[in-house]
Amino acid sequence: MAKIAYILLCHKDPDAIIAQAEQLTAVGDCMAIHFDARANAADYDRIRAALKDNPNVTFASKRIKCGWGEWSLVQATLNALQAAVDAFPRATHFYMLSGDCMAIKTAEYAHQFLDENDLDFIESHDFFESNWIKTGMKEDRLIYRHYFNERTQSGLFYASFEMQKRFGLTRDIPKDIQMMIGSQWWCLRRRTIEMILDFLNQRRDVIRFFSTTWIPDETFFQTLVRHLIPKGEIENRTLTFLMFSDYGMPVTFYNDHYDMLLGQDYLFARKISPEAHELKDRLGALYASEGVDFPISNEGRNLHAFLTGRGRVGRRFGQRFWETENTLGPERELFLVVCKKWHVAKRLVDQIASETDIPCVEYLFNEQDTPLPDLGGIETTLTKRSRHRRSVVRMLFEGFGADRLVLCLDPANLDIIRDFCRDKAKTRVLEIECEYSDEYLIGHARRVGLAGENSPSETVSRLLPTLHNDLAYESEQIRNAEFDGYLRIRETSDRTENEAVIAKFLGIGAEKAQAVMRLDYLFSD
Repeated sequence: MAKIAYILLCHKDPDAIIAQAEQLTAVGDCMAIHFDARANAADYDRIRAALKDNPNVTFASKRIKCGWGEWSLVQATLNALQAAVDAFPRATHFYMLSGDCMAIKTAEYAHQFLDENDLDFIESHDFFESNWIKTGMKEDRLIYRHYFNERTQSGLFYASFEMQKRFGLTRDIPKDIQMMIGSQWWCLRRRTIEMILDFLNQRRDVIRFFSTTWIPDETFFQTLVRHLIPKGEIENRTLTFLMFSDYGMPVTFYNDHYDMLLGQDYLFARKISPEAHELKDRLGALYASEGVDFPISNEGRNLHAFLTGRGRVGRRFGQRFWETENTLGPERELFLVVCKKWHVAKRLVDQIASETDIPCVEYLFNEQDTPLPDLGGIETTLTKRSRHRRSVVRMLFEGFGADRLVLCLDPANLDIIRDFCRDKAKTRVLEIECEYSDEYLIGHARRVGLAGENSPSETVSRLLPTLHNDLAYESEQIRNAEFDGYLRIRETSDRTENEAVIAKFLGIGAEKAQAVMRLDYLFSD
């Protein structure tokens, strides 16, 4: 049976640290604590006094003054690791934590998971080949020596850096190791930790190198684990659930995130808000529970991106100069059928294709497998189609040998609708307004990754008002754009009203419009 030694690096909130230690050791696991030497001495004494009778808690023998981006964070971790190795000989796994982390599974679940997966869990990507570093220094982190803290001694940090660059004072990376990079939150087996400590006793040159590397907590353990452990025994992921905003800041979790956190395929989560007292109490009680079932849905990141991204308007790709001048042709007519329920739009255009001679293409910019003629390769990916959309549609007109064409679009594609409505071709827009039941919205949330098959019903229910509002917002945006030739049919309208709109949209007679709209199940889910 797995026994976890938690390696806790912390610097504040002694009450939270005491509670965290008591919760995680209550079921037999253990903890080694490093409390920052810069922090309040009275807080440290308070933590020591509160936990002195707990046999499953030990402390790093030497406290380090820690600074972001410095070697001190790694040294503090090594000090706590050595204390844990010495104090807890029966510990099978060592799990890196901060004071902002909390368990989102039971100890029973965590132990069974580690028993069933005899692996080291650490995120480690090739330092030079991966794109893990998005901005800022990359190679310069390694080939120059960094003696000062970039945040608290920025003047000295950059002066030293620029001087080394000016005089070419670079250094070599140890030739026998492959540099890796990844998250600092890992879970490693005892054998791996002992191999690392033994390796460091023999290779002081490696410590010297990393001690003047910038942000070594993202490279030190990641590199050594890959150097010492076979690739097949490493799972390239962290067991701590964490997310970052668009600005690179960690996302903070609050009381209403409880159900979502439990559904993620992780053992811990970071960062828990200090003010989320209810969440902390519930998660603290959870760890010692037994017989809890955890349906894994893993919708957290998609759901966060959806909720934070609502209301943003923008384009991923700007138009190329040849697209700006490209036109479909003033003699051509383009009919855009806009509908969120794709199956409804597909039924309608199938009827249009059957009852008229107008060629129809389904969700060209949304579905990779939309049937298309050979357009010379430009149609092969959704990215290419969207980036060169006027060229693609012009080629469709030519491929079909027609001057009229029907396309289906999702209401979220407002930029595409605008682009075609600006073209010299005569463009008409038909919005299909559907009713959305809760059952449909739940299915929609699952299809787009906002909820999983195992997401708790309470979590999905709380999402429904947001989805209703989001769909209404997309429709409102289309109406507010005031496109020339905009028309709308409604699920709630009388069939004769919808037939009149179809006749006007396609420029066909009443009899043909009746044939197009004769499907009784057009709006059925």
